[in-house]
Amino acid sequence: MKVFPLLLAALAVSSLSLAAPLATPPAGEYLTEQGWGVLTLKPASASGQPFSLSTVGSNAHVCQIEGVIRQGHAQVPTEGSDERCEMDFVRQGHDIALSSTPGCRYFCGMRAGLDGLYLRPAPGCDTASVRQQRKLFKQHYDQKDYAGAVNILAPVLARCQKTLDWLGAHWLRNDLALAQLRLGDAAACRATLQPLATDAARRDEAIRDSYPPAEAEGYLGVLRAARTNLKLCR
Repeated sequence: MKVFPLLLAALAVSSLSLAAPLATPPAGEYLTEQGWGVLTLKPASASGQPFSLSTVGSNAHVCQIEGVIRQGHAQVPTEGSDERCEMDFVRQGHDIALSSTPGCRYFCGMRAGLDGLYLRPAPGCDTASVRQQRKLFKQHYDQKDYAGAVNILAPVLARCQKTLDWLGAHWLRNDLALAQLRLGDAAACRATLQPLATDAARRDEAIRDSYPPAEAEGYLGVLRAARTNLKLCR
């Protein structure tokens, strides 16, 4: 007599599990690893859940697309193109896996793409929060409150590393290292800059040969600052 209710319960759990990918994800910002993609979801309504998506690919090529998600799926018009842009958004825990049809390249530069896993950032690691923490860091640094500046920026670099864009993360390293030096902790300054030390020792021409032009110029700015800071930290 107890088997039938248990079977119904098992079927109910199975149904919920199958429906999970279609569940409406929370509104907010989702970021790829290394921050090359930013997916922003607005609150859902009866007509669907509006989204905007921005990605950066090699040599500063970008994708920009907006639409509405309905039952985990979006169709975005491509004016003047014979190919349709269709996108699937599948929840994976707190994150969202995005896949798209070739027609979605209509919204992208040649070296940029959309597909990937978009992560729910750790608390305080969304774009606006990181920007605000950097602003607070500068305020403390300019006021020569170097301990306060370090206490603001060090947790951001540690907590948000996974979803920070790669150049942004390196600039944070430079900023944090300089504040640590001003605080009198040269050893911490060197440790913070260690991930940049090898490339900082290379010639500019070698960096340019290793990266597309846009990335090379951006990275060289980081490395020039790191070279100066590494000398100071000795």
